[in-house]
Amino acid sequence: MTTFDQLRDLEHFTNAFFDNGRRGPRQMPMDLYRLGDRYILSADLPGVDPGSVDIDVDGQLLTIRAERTLTTDEGARWISRERTGGSFLRQLTLGQGLDTEAITASYDNGVLSVTIPLSERAKPRKIEITSAQSAPQLESSVG
Repeated sequence: MTTFDQLRDLEHFTNAFFDNGRRGPRQMPMDLYRLGDRYILSADLPGVDPGSVDIDVDGQLLTIRAERTLTTDEGARWISRERTGGSFLRQLTLGQGLDTEAITASYDNGVLSVTIPLSERAKPRKIEITSAQSAPQLESSVG
């Protein structure tokens, strides 16, 4: 087990243990993968009103915020209440070579999808090779 795995396991245990009484923002579970010339981020936000989701980019920092509010009926006597309301927060540092101006997002069935394209200059491209024989020759005139 690597140090990274140990730290991740410790963070997971700590979050699970202390999350029940937590009042601050919660992290949202997410997947991130590359598909061709873009990255796709999928984050679970069940029960979140899409109007409460806020995504912004400041330099190379991508921030996702969301709020889940639970409604309660007046005079209800709770038998069990496991769902919690509250705010969610996730921040990612974006690497170089991404087109932060062209980031798009959609929300469907409780899943937020954010598409982060590569910039044109970061995309792979072919370099044409020329030979000295095919290069244009300069003519000189002696006068």
